[in-house]
Amino acid sequence: MLPFVGMLFDFTEPGVVKVDMPKYVEDAISGLKSASPADTPAGLDLFAVNDSAELLGISAREDFHSRVAKLLYLAKRTRPDILLPINFLCTRVLKPTVQDWKKLMRVYRYLFGTKGLCIYLKADDDMCVKGYYDASYGVHSDMKSHTGACTTLGKGAVFITSSKQSIVAKSSTEAEMIAVSDHAGELIAQNEFYIHQCGSNKPAILFQDNQSTIRLIKNGKSSSDRTKHIKIRFFWLKERVDLKDILVEYMPTEEMIADILTKPLQGDLFIRLRKALMNLPN
Repeated sequence: MLPFVGMLFDFTEPGVVKVDMPKYVEDAISGLKSASPADTPAGLDLFAVNDSAELLGISAREDFHSRVAKLLYLAKRTRPDILLPINFLCTRVLKPTVQDWKKLMRVYRYLFGTKGLCIYLKADDDMCVKGYYDASYGVHSDMKSHTGACTTLGKGAVFITSSKQSIVAKSSTEAEMIAVSDHAGELIAQNEFYIHQCGSNKPAILFQDNQSTIRLIKNGKSSSDRTKHIKIRFFWLKERVDLKDILVEYMPTEEMIADILTKPLQGDLFIRLRKALMNLPN
């Protein structure tokens, strides 16, 4: 066991690193009564904002802010399965409502039933840096889209992010392009680090589930009049494709790991993508 900033790195199983925060999870949920566990950390109404909803009082508002901050620390380290709802709730900490509090309690109900989950990192035969990028178009109340991205090396994600996009996209294709262009630079940097550390000469693989976005990246120019409005800065990836720094490949939506970081998925799809994201054992 190797403790580091609240995390425990367990190397007991050969070839596997288990990254866990059991004490932090217990401390985070302590003091709250356990209601019926939730199967997922967010409902389908996650992004819905009711402007007329009752605001929390000053004391409850401070408690809300503190709890969201604590869960954000957890989500960014060992529980990326709660990163989407917590990231959204971070945008609500200045004026949280009773509706927001209920959404936070849903995350806690989910944590009560999944306290033992954590990330498992494992090498495999195909040691290649892979990036998964997805976007949900116009889901926020200000019509901005939401980005999800993760990078794997072997099994289990080593880089994970979920965030509201900073600009308004005019189409789902543009939202996907924003997601890729904002984070693909990290994919390239991670692959260059891996190359220098291990002597690999493999290009990184970038996975996308939008065929129009893939065509735009590979062509480096608009393929129709509908996409000419997309700014040229989104096509810098074309140069990287030509230099063979990255390969762009299609991945069906139902297999896109980053989908769990952009949408409040439910049922078997959530469980399956959570398993892939965190490399959970059966």
